[in-house]
Amino acid sequence: MYKSLFILLIIVILQMNSQFVWSQQTPTFSNYNYNTVLINPAHSGYYKDLDISLFSRGYFNPTDGSPRNIGVTINAPLRSKNVGLSGSVLSDQIGVTNTTQVSLSYAYKIRFDDNYRRPIWWAYNPHILSFGITGGLLSYNDNLLDLGITDDPEFQNNINALIPTVGIGALYNQNRVYVGIAAPNILGTTLASDDSIELDQVYYAYGGIRFFATRFEKLLFNPSIFFKYTDGAPLQVDFNTTMNYNNKITLGIGYRTSAAINCLIGFNLSNNIRFVYQYNQALRDSPLTNTHGIILSYRLGDGFKN
Repeated sequence: MYKSLFILLIIVILQMNSQFVWSQQTPTFSNYNYNTVLINPAHSGYYKDLDISLFSRGYFNPTDGSPRNIGVTINAPLRSKNVGLSGSVLSDQIGVTNTTQVSLSYAYKIRFDDNYRRPIWWAYNPHILSFGITGGLLSYNDNLLDLGITDDPEFQNNINALIPTVGIGALYNQNRVYVGIAAPNILGTTLASDDSIELDQVYYAYGGIRFFATRFEKLLFNPSIFFKYTDGAPLQVDFNTTMNYNNKITLGIGYRTSAAINCLIGFNLSNNIRFVYQYNQALRDSPLTNTHGIILSYRLGDGFKN
């Protein structure tokens, strides 16, 4: 039953000119809170030490063809504290559609007075205004022959294409407040090697605040909001809150307007290693089942300790 429903879903998606190749890559709760450079190049070089993150989502889903991805990001400051670089490799799959994207990002940061009072332990949060640009190459593959549809000419050949991508973003961050905006591919499919592919533009905006629950500064709250807009699709909004206790453990809960609950738990396994697990629970019937995701991060130098 699930397989039949999913094949039907894939057919609908492909008839919509493959626009789902971008919409399926909606950032998860863990990614845009703990691996923000995936969606915003302005986050490149944000940390004072090199950060390497491995991430995966959807590989424990029982449904054949359900969305899944795996990748790695490297985020590094340069000798100039105003410049940062990052790179990423992301492999994404849904049904018979597979994409692999390689990206390199650059950010220039305007730094403001950092002499504000900082808690002893919480995450590094410089007071900056950052602008970023990213360039990459997307390999797009639709293995339509695997569907076994013989009576429709649209499904008689596989689609393989290379799509150069360019994205931009901006970030304002201080110790209590942060706001970011990004457009991951302003070129769309202008330079695609196959003219039959149409990808809708996607835009992100997000922001949040940080505050302590008590004067003892042990429990840090971070309510946040995330917007995703795709041409021709409803606006998607995520409302999330994380709670960090003494820089040791993080718990998170949130709601996505596409009818899903986000849950998150993270541990600092050491000063340099952090593990984050996320679970998305769908609130209505869907062939796209509930999803598990993880991020494992290693940060050099002082790591996750101030």
